[in-house]
Amino acid sequence: MAKIEMLNMAGENAGTLELNDAIFGIEPNEFAVHEVIKNFLANQRQGTQSAKTRGEVRGGGRKPFRQKGTGRHRQGSTTDPSQVGGGVAFAPKPRSYRYTINKKVRRLAMFSALSSKVIDKEIIVVDSLEFAEPKTKDMIKFLEAVKAGKKSLIVTDAKNENVVRSANNIPGVTTTTATQMNVYEIINHNSFIITKDAVKKIEEVYA
Repeated sequence: MAKIEMLNMAGENAGTLELNDAIFGIEPNEFAVHEVIKNFLANQRQGTQSAKTRGEVRGGGRKPFRQKGTGRHRQGSTTDPSQVGGGVAFAPKPRSYRYTINKKVRRLAMFSALSSKVIDKEIIVVDSLEFAEPKTKDMIKFLEAVKAGKKSLIVTDAKNENVVRSANNIPGVTTTTATQMNVYEIINHNSFIITKDAVKKIEEVYA
């Protein structure tokens, strides 16, 4: 098992932590990561766009002008898509973009995302993360102490209201839990800040 240095909230060395190689030490699979991120973004789409077809726009009925003798192209209705104010050809309608992905691919993508953070040295493990009260100033001080990037994902073992509220007003900083994090969030942030308890939780969930 690979060992990684732990920090405390002041950014000082707090010992080492062994990481499970089956989760944090595999060769990242880019295809699996791409497929899962594509699936995640597709599932976020609302699919509420809509436009009227020629059968739904107002108008139509009689022929706008006679068939021959005008020098214009023949036309049978003002609702035709080629007319100003007509319907839309192949108009988009409300639909669901959701689709599912094989569980094995999702697991592989998660392991690949976590392993890539270890390989790129973008993972920051802290022994604990606790705030006496929600304060943005204290969170900023913590992020500076551990040398976090501008876009940071903070992962705790369970929801910590003080941590969440302390990070809410900081642009680029997102908080989540070990059981709710997703591949897109991990890849989309420069720094992956995780507590020791959250690492253990991940290893329990994916063991």
